[in-house]
Amino acid sequence: MFSHQKVLQYPAKPDKPDALFAKKIQEILGGQYGEITVAMQYLFQGWSTRGEEKYKDLIMDTAAEEIGHVEMIATMIARLLDGAPVNEQEEAAKDPVINAILGGMNPQHAIVSGLGPRPADSNGVLWNAGYITASGNLLADMRSNINAESQGRLQVARLYEMTEDKGVRDMLSFLLARDTMHQNQWIAAARELEEKNGIIVPGSFPKELEADGFSHSLLNFSEGEDSKEGSWAAGQAPDGGEFKYESKPKAHGGPQELQPAPQYVYPK
Repeated sequence: MFSHQKVLQYPAKPDKPDALFAKKIQEILGGQYGEITVAMQYLFQGWSTRGEEKYKDLIMDTAAEEIGHVEMIATMIARLLDGAPVNEQEEAAKDPVINAILGGMNPQHAIVSGLGPRPADSNGVLWNAGYITASGNLLADMRSNINAESQGRLQVARLYEMTEDKGVRDMLSFLLARDTMHQNQWIAAARELEEKNGIIVPGSFPKELEADGFSHSLLNFSEGEDSKEGSWAAGQAPDGGEFKYESKPKAHGGPQELQPAPQYVYPK
C-alpha cells in the first residue's frame, strides 16, 4: 500500500524559467538510468524478494524514496517551463530574451503535456520498461542497482555542470548525495551476499557442471597484450580460482558444417 503526502521530499524550485534545461533534465526523469527506471526496478525487485526480509525492506525503502525523486524532478520540469508561453515561440528569433528562454524547447512540452513533464528522455524517447532489471537473484540485482546508481549519479553530475541556476543546482546536489548513499548501500548489501553465497552468480549452480578448464582463463582475442598486465590475468581470482593468460587462444570446435538446405527454401 502506498500513501501520498502533499509535500516534496526536497525543494525543487528553479530561480528562473529555462525551457531548454527542462528538456535536458528529462534524461534523469525518463531516461534509461532515470528516476522512473530505478523506482520501478526497485519495486519489482522488492515484490519478487522471497524469504529475505531485511533485503526486501531495504529495497522497498529505496523504491518508495525514488518515487519521491520522480515527483521532485517532474515538479522541477514543470517549474522550468513556467513563464515560457508557447505563443511567443514565433517571436523568439526577434527577441533575444525570449530566445534564451525558449531556445531548444522540447515541443512536446507544449503540444502534448501542456508545459508539464513527460515520461521520456531528453530526446523525447518514451520511457521503456525494458530498462529495468529484476531477476529474482539478490546479488545479481544488487550489482545491477550499483550500475544504475553509478550511471544516474554521473548524469546528474553532468547536468549540474550545465546550469548556473542555484535552485536547480540545489536539487541536483540533493540527488547527488542520495545517489552516493544508494551506491554505498547496494555495495554493502552485495558484499554481504558475496560473503554468504560466493561472488559468482548464481552461487548455487553446481561447479562441476561447468566446462572444465575454462573458468579462469583470460583469452587474448584482440590485438596487443596490454591486458596481460592486469590483476585479472595472473594470481588468485576473487572466487578462489587461479587466473591464467592465453596469448594465443585455441579453437576447440571443428569447422562450421551445415546440412544442405531443403529445396523449398530456394538456397540457389
